[in-house]
Amino acid sequence: MTERDAEASGLARLAGLIADETRAACLLALLDGRAWTAGELARHAGVAASTLSEHLGKLVSGGLLAGERQGRHRYVRLADDRVAQLVEDLAAQVAPEAAARRPRTLRASSAGSAMARGRTCYDHLAGRLGIAVTDALTGRGLLRQDTGFALTDAGLGWFDAAGIALKPTGRRPLARACLDWTERRPHLAGVAGAALCRHALDAGWCVRIGSERAVKVTSAGERALSELLGIGAATLR
Repeated sequence: MTERDAEASGLARLAGLIADETRAACLLALLDGRAWTAGELARHAGVAASTLSEHLGKLVSGGLLAGERQGRHRYVRLADDRVAQLVEDLAAQVAPEAAARRPRTLRASSAGSAMARGRTCYDHLAGRLGIAVTDALTGRGLLRQDTGFALTDAGLGWFDAAGIALKPTGRRPLARACLDWTERRPHLAGVAGAALCRHALDAGWCVRIGSERAVKVTSAGERALSELLGIGAATLR
């Protein structure tokens, strides 16, 4: 088998892992960056626990998920941020088709609105919230978007002054663009995006709502984002 044949075979196997509605539902759920139990994912995907277990085995062996055990419970999470980027990028390609279908219930409509307003994309902020933060950083000269995302010297100083530590790990870029599937524009990801999201949750600027990835900006968050980035409260609601 040639090197090209091996690459084609590997790509086909990867596509096959994702090309199943149950496995895709699990990957999308795990974009919240948290670890889920098999039972939680089974209920989310609407399948039997035995069926879900088989799917999880394929995703773990295929390198898309990582498993861990605590006591009697087994948890799974996305293997790393590269898997999260792959899933989010693929979701962005089908978002227009999904958006064209009207929610069937008020609950579904409310959940969709909350996700569009603000959510986590693996470990960084997305939705209108993520775009507002990205635009504010760019407008203040803290983030450059002309040749790809990059923090400026002023941007590095801003993170330091805000008490948000940037700790590069591995080959993950300090800042990168991630296409937002609801806004159709890039938001901030990478080490800086993850650090900002973690700080926003830890400091109480944002709180998680519902059982999916939606987050809501608190009154404390509105004040902080207004003072630090000049983002108006109306933009965050």
